Amino acid sequence: MNRIQNKLLENKKLLSIYFTAGYPKLEDTVEILQQLENNGVDMVEIGLPFSDPLADGPTIQAISQKALENGMTTSLLFQQLKDIRKTVSIPLIIMGYFNPVLQFGIENFCRKCAEVGIDGLILPDLPLSEFQVNYVEIFKKYGLLNIFLITPQTSDERIRQIDAASEGFIYMVSSASVTGTSSGFGNAQEEYFKKIASLSLKNPQIVGFGINNSKTFQQATKYAKGAIIGSAFIKMLSEKEIAGISAFVGSIWKV
Repeated sequence: MNRIQNKLLENKKLLSIYFTAGYPKLEDTVEILQQLENNGVDMVEIGLPFSDPLADGPTIQAISQKALENGMTTSLLFQQLKDIRKTVSIPLIIMGYFNPVLQFGIENFCRKCAEVGIDGLILPDLPLSEFQVNYVEIFKKYGLLNIFLITPQTSDERIRQIDAASEGFIYMVSSASVTGTSSGFGNAQEEYFKKIASLSLKNPQIVGFGINNSKTFQQATKYAKGAIIGSAFIKMLSEKEIAGISAFVGSIWKV
């Protein structure tokens, strides 16, 4: 069983953290992962920086550009991760855009993911139909889960199609905005969370976008299995770098 699937079986709400590889410093990737696991984070999304990150807000856009300027590349990320499974055991997911994966070569990329111990991919701009026709067998060959996104605008029919095609969790985007723009959840978002829970999907949901502190983590996980923090964590790294990780993660768990 994939590490993501095992983690989802645990009887707790899950905290996933997103950060961009190559930031704040080019060589920080491994230490950030180690620190996150050491401080109780359940799962990590490693952002593969891209020059045109359309779904990301200004924080992650700026950091992606900085990571690229630092020298981060797809090949370098795999090189940095080559021994990661000697020290890190939690599920690791690469999140990025399809273009860099396509340039690297789909099968080559998936093979490298398997070699270093990546458990899944989140590629928001890879359509479900294209994945099913062209790539699902490659992902299976290398033991990778493909994580799909849903939003408040996704129809019930589409949600059920995504649920049927998924084998891990569904990334539930909390709003139609880009990342890093919310300071809390209102009634509309809570109704959305309740509605998705009422569909009784086979895959658990993990909420992303708008989670930045303990309060929003609790709100997001009231009806879902877990939540993802990205922009708020990256802002903290910008100010405090790796030294701030322990206090940041600790603050999320406080009720």
